[in-house]
Amino acid sequence: MTSTTVGMRCPECSKQRTRVVQARAMASAAPVATQAIIAVNVIAYLAELATGSGFGSVGGTIYEKGALFGPLLQYQDEYWRLVTTGFLHASFFHVAFNMVFIWFIGRSLEPAIGSARFVVAYGTSLLCGSLGVLLLEFDSAAVGASGAAFGLLGALIVEARSRGIDLWSTGLIQIALLNFAFTFLPGTNIAIGAHLGGFVGGILVGVIYDQCDRRRLPRAVSLAAAGALGLVAVVASIAVASGHA
Repeated sequence: MTSTTVGMRCPECSKQRTRVVQARAMASAAPVATQAIIAVNVIAYLAELATGSGFGSVGGTIYEKGALFGPLLQYQDEYWRLVTTGFLHASFFHVAFNMVFIWFIGRSLEPAIGSARFVVAYGTSLLCGSLGVLLLEFDSAAVGASGAAFGLLGALIVEARSRGIDLWSTGLIQIALLNFAFTFLPGTNIAIGAHLGGFVGGILVGVIYDQCDRRRLPRAVSLAAAGALGLVAVVASIAVASGHA
């Protein structure tokens, strides 16, 4: 036997080198999916500006083709708006606030659950937010990534709780309460349905991920289950639009 830093090993084993991965290095991995999502949103906003929108006003070709507006789904079947609405914004302040919010949530959540899960959580939350808009504000136009951002916050709360982290000490509960308080302030012109729908969708995605991990299911199962939730949101949105009086 040969003495090594990790104890006594046989001569053959002592010659082998085991690759050690530092936990700190894993935690500090660049949140590439978060960065990509932010880049897409910024590019979409620049495209809005290039096609007639203003820094503090809505309008232009891309906004008119991509904003979520219930009657256009009801009478013209423009269902792509369920997705495009989550990448368009009404002003510079609107896109800036949402991107900062996504960055602060994403840099904690993405390394914890992985990039693929993060993207699916974002997409599913976006679709649930669109459903919320159709349920609560059918006749109002809505744009913004805040529904997806609230979903990421919900998923992060579930992830932190599943790891036994005190939610109050992290400030996540305070952030959620503050943002919802702002959501319901009169005169803010905020899509309440998007925030509520996205948050609920994100929590459900977080629960799906947690339960799959507890049962040691393949990661592909959790991705498929979360994606199925997004599909349910799309089907429900179409049903709401088609059956709206």
